[in-house]
Amino acid sequence: MWPVIMPLLRTLRPKQWAKNVFVFAALVFDHKLADWRFLTVTIAAFVVLCFLSSSVYILNDLADIEKDRQHPKKRNRPIASGALPIPIAYTALAVLAPGSLIAAFALGTTFGYIALAYFVSNVLYSFWLKHVVLVDVMVLASGFLLRAAGGAELIGSVISPWLYICVSLLALFIGFGKRRGELLIAQNGGSTRKVLDHYSLSFVDQLINLVASATIVAYSFYTFSAENLPANHSMMLTIPFVLYALFRYLYLIHIKGEGGAPDELVFVDRPLQLSFALWALSVVLVLYLNPVG
Repeated sequence: MWPVIMPLLRTLRPKQWAKNVFVFAALVFDHKLADWRFLTVTIAAFVVLCFLSSSVYILNDLADIEKDRQHPKKRNRPIASGALPIPIAYTALAVLAPGSLIAAFALGTTFGYIALAYFVSNVLYSFWLKHVVLVDVMVLASGFLLRAAGGAELIGSVISPWLYICVSLLALFIGFGKRRGELLIAQNGGSTRKVLDHYSLSFVDQLINLVASATIVAYSFYTFSAENLPANHSMMLTIPFVLYALFRYLYLIHIKGEGGAPDELVFVDRPLQLSFALWALSVVLVLYLNPVG
C-alpha cells in the first residue's frame, strides 16, 4: 500500500495547494477574519479547492502522459514514470472530482457553481485551451479569480473591484512566469508543449513587464481608493512589500538565471518568502488596527 500512497500524494501536488489561499482574500479584506463562522466555512472551502485542484492535476497528468515521458523533469512524475498505476489514478480522479464538487455545493449553491466552473475550465484547458496561445495563460489566471470570487460568495462579501483586478493581474504574472520557465526548458529540447512555438523569451518578458507594471499601479490605486480601507490611507504602507516581491522575481529570472514561475520560486527563495510574510502581516495589522474610512 505504501508504494502507492506516496506516488499518489506526489500526484496530488500538495505544494500547489498554496494557490488556494486566494479563497481567503474576501475574509481578510472585508474585516471578517475574526468571525469564527466565516473563518470555518472559508477553511472548509480551502480544503475543498485543494482536493478539486488535485483532481485537475491528476487529469492533466493522465492527458499528457505520453508527452510527459519525453520531458526531462515531467517524466519523473508518478503517472508518467509508472510509479502510480493508471487504474489507481483514474480511481482517485473518480473519487476526488465528484466528491469535491458535492462538498462545494454543500457549502453553498453559488460556491458550488463557481467550483464547477473552475473544474470545467480546467478540463477544457487540459484537452483544448492549453494549445491556444495567450488564452492558455488567461484560463490559468481565471482559476485564481474564481477562487477569490468563491471565497467572497461564501461569506456574503462584496470585494472592491480593485482587488479583483489585482488578483487577475497577479495571476497573469504567475502564468507568464510559468511560460517563461517552460521556454527555457524548450531551448534545451526538453519541452513538448506545442503552444510554446507561438511564444518567445522576448515576447514573454515584455508581457511579464507589462503585467508587473499594471499590478503595481492597480494595487497602489487600491490602497487609497477602495471604500473598505482605513481612512488614514495606511494601507499604502504595504506597497513596498509588493514592489520588492515583483522586483525580486525579475532579479531572479534576469540576473540569477532562474527559470521558475513566481509560485515555484517562492518555495525556495528566502527573500521572496519574507516579503510575502511581511506583506500579509502588514495587511492584517493595517486592516484590523485602524478604523475603516
